[in-house]
Order: sequence, then C-alpha cells, then structure tokens
Amino acid sequence: MAKQPMLKFVNLPRDMPKKRDASVRKQDFDEIYAEFADAKAKEQSSRCSQCGVPYCQTHCPLHNNIPDWLKLTAEGRLEEAYLVSQATNTFPEICGRICPQDRLCEGNCVIEQSGHGTVTIGSVEKYITDTAWEKGWVKPAAPKQERDQSVGIIGAGPGGLAAADRLRRAGVQVTVYDRYDRAGGLLTYGIPGFKLEKHVVMRRIEQLEAGGVEFVLNCNVGEDLSFDAIRGKHDAVLIATGVYKSRDLGGPGSGAEGIVRALDYLTASNRESFGDEVEELENGSLSAKGKRVVVIGGGDTAMDCVRTAIRQGAESVKCLYRRDRANMPGSQREVQNAEEEGVVFEWLTAPKGFVGEPVEGVLAQRMRLGAPDATGRQAPELIDGSDYVEPADLVIKALGFEPEDLPKLWGVDELEVTRWGTIKAEFTSGQTALEGVYAVGDIVRGASLVVWAIRDGRDTADAILGYLDGATAIAAE
Repeated sequence: MAKQPMLKFVNLPRDMPKKRDASVRKQDFDEIYAEFADAKAKEQSSRCSQCGVPYCQTHCPLHNNIPDWLKLTAEGRLEEAYLVSQATNTFPEICGRICPQDRLCEGNCVIEQSGHGTVTIGSVEKYITDTAWEKGWVKPAAPKQERDQSVGIIGAGPGGLAAADRLRRAGVQVTVYDRYDRAGGLLTYGIPGFKLEKHVVMRRIEQLEAGGVEFVLNCNVGEDLSFDAIRGKHDAVLIATGVYKSRDLGGPGSGAEGIVRALDYLTASNRESFGDEVEELENGSLSAKGKRVVVIGGGDTAMDCVRTAIRQGAESVKCLYRRDRANMPGSQREVQNAEEEGVVFEWLTAPKGFVGEPVEGVLAQRMRLGAPDATGRQAPELIDGSDYVEPADLVIKALGFEPEDLPKLWGVDELEVTRWGTIKAEFTSGQTALEGVYAVGDIVRGASLVVWAIRDGRDTADAILGYLDGATAIAAE
C-alpha cells in the first residue's frame, strides 16, 4: 500500500523559506526570502490536509487549485504541479511573491484555524514556477490557428498582460499600448525589488513578445495616439490603465519642497535598479539618504516606501497611520519586515499640516478609535490638545490612488464612469457602454490587488473571445 504523502501537519511544523537577516537585506534591493530546496518544498506541501471544501481555493481571487498542486509537489511531480498552477493563474511566480497570502489563501487555511500553522502556499507557488522557468517548462504562446482579428490593450500592467496572454494563446493578434518605456505597469515601477525582482517581470514580458504580442511603449493615449485611432485599428479594445492619480493631502504647508508622492518616489528608485540615470536621485529630491523620512499612510504602498527609504540610507524612517495596527489595510507580514529593518510606526496619528520650507516636520495629532463607520471599521477621532511636530526632511504621501478622468483625457465623453471616476463596466465580462470596448483591473474596481487584476484580465479576455466569435459568425452569414 502506497504511503500517504499528505496530512503531515500534525507532526510537521510550518516552516517558511529562510529570511535574510535585516542587517544584511536592508543594504540592497534583492528579495528577502530564499528559495525552498526541493526536499523542503515537498515537506511543507505534505502538510496540506486536502480539505473537502478548500477554503484556501475559495478565498483566492483566481480560485487556484491549491490542494491539487500541493499534493503534486509533495509527490515530486513538479511539472504537473506547474501545469495545474498555470491553468488558473497567468503569473503564478509573481503572485507567489507579492500576494498578501496572510489575508487570502493562507489566512483561510483550515489547519491554521485548528492551531497547526498554515501551509506555506505562497512560497510553494513561487518555488514551483521558478523551477518551471529553470527547467524550460514555461512556453510562449503558440496558437494552433491564427485569427485575423486584433485586440488593442491600453495598459501593460497585470490586468492587460493577463488578457494579452490569454487572447494571444487563442490566436488573436494583440497590441499593447503603454505610456512607460517598459511594460509591466506597477509590477515594473511601483513594487520594489525586495518584493519582486525586476528580472521576474521582464522575462514574462519577453515571453509575451516571443509569443507574438506587440508592445507600443512610450505611447500616451490622448496625446501620442488618440483613443479613436486605436479603436479604429482593432476589432476590440481593452482598457487596463490602472489608477495612477495619487490622493492628495492638504493642510498648511502642504506645497512645501520635500513633500513627494509615493509613486514618484518608488518609480525613481525602481528606475535606478534598472541602471537608468535618475536626475531626482542625483539631486537628492527623491532620495532618502541621510534624511529623516516620514511616510503617511498604512497600505502596502506605504510599506514599500518605508522599506525603500531604509535601503537608501535614511537617518530615520517613521510611518504615520491614523488607525491602529489591527486596522491597517497593509499586509501584517510587511509591517513585521519593516519593523525588523528599523522602521518606527506611529499608530493612531494623523497629519494636520506641515512646517518649514523646505519641509522640516509634519504637524501631527494623536487619534483614538471611536464608533464603527459605514464600512464597519472603527472611525478615528481626534484627541484634543495632542498636536506635536514630527521632524522630517522628506515626507512621502502614500494615501492611495484614484482614477484619472479618462473621458476628458481621451476626448471620449460617451465612455461612462461611476461616481468614483472608475469606468463603468459589466461584472465579469468587462463590457463598457461602447461597442467592442472593455475594461479591467483597477480602472474598474478601484485600487486593488495584482491578483484581482489578473483575474479580471483572464475573465474579460474570455468575454472578448465570445464577442469576436459573434462578430465572425455575423460576418459569415
């Protein structure tokens, strides 16, 4: 009788890949977690309880077949594990690195609820796909039959790229338009290398190009090329621009030199990692070196900023957030990593204004949590007389992102938007008010997770294929 390879969580403790010591890792932008060895990946996969109702899969936006590829990994059948993983996720090696597993799959693991410690799902997912790349199992699109229809995709972030891959594999001709000089969107310029090394993103771009996806870069739609021109060139258009307009923060002194936007700060740092010359880093305006840095915000972007500032050699780094640790939107794992690296968190603290020109400090005030708001979260309330000045030479605003006014920017008034400024699109299909025009990702749902953008891209690609098939049928009649 074959030995049972699974259900070993009773005897085997949870074990993550080794994390580089904070004193070492804060000196560079390399990823902080080591790779699993083959034996360790098998061992940790074997802890899965193979639930009849796998909550890990249910709570994954992509509904990845997690128990199946964990079992295959435990049995040493890695190529099959990769194929199962790739069947539902276009970029598993990226999700394995940057998904907040503590809030999604791992946070809903059944053995975690019973006190045994969750299966290390994200680390195994990363290991499976990194091994697949090394072994040459990851293949570019090679459609069995080419179609004469084409789709134009505006935006080369995760949503647009996931749709491009799925459409191209179905034989559709795909052109991706993007405003930046490199594809990848926030994967390339918004997420630091210590979470997602850039070669991981670039090899996916190269794979898409090898499969026949055309990229038109440095293309600002509405300026370099009109939306109508793109629409006229293709049988369908997919809008996947993401949301790049930073939420601002007013108050006295908010226009002072030394107060910068998170995306500008992260983009400059990521450009440097590519070897680009970045004037704002050379002149110091977007560099934290030797400065007292204050980051305002409590999401994952704020965590990226504080940890980048540490690596740039800041004198000190503090993060101000108006709620407490339990109520912050960012990953708890990232908070822990930041604290290990020397970041100080000032919980229940909100900015009221700024002092100095250039900036010399943040006028802050202490908060307390009151009654729950409309979302059910406790609303922060000011504590009278608690004002103080937090010294700062560089203040980074990481307050989230809002959509740009695309109908105005592109001169397309008939493109309907919601009251939040996001594009109004049908649920799952992504169909907008315009014939043959679809939208996915953050520009539809608001600032969200990469994994949701991938899910949207895949679903809408399928809807576009249905639309193209309908157009073909009509043309044949």
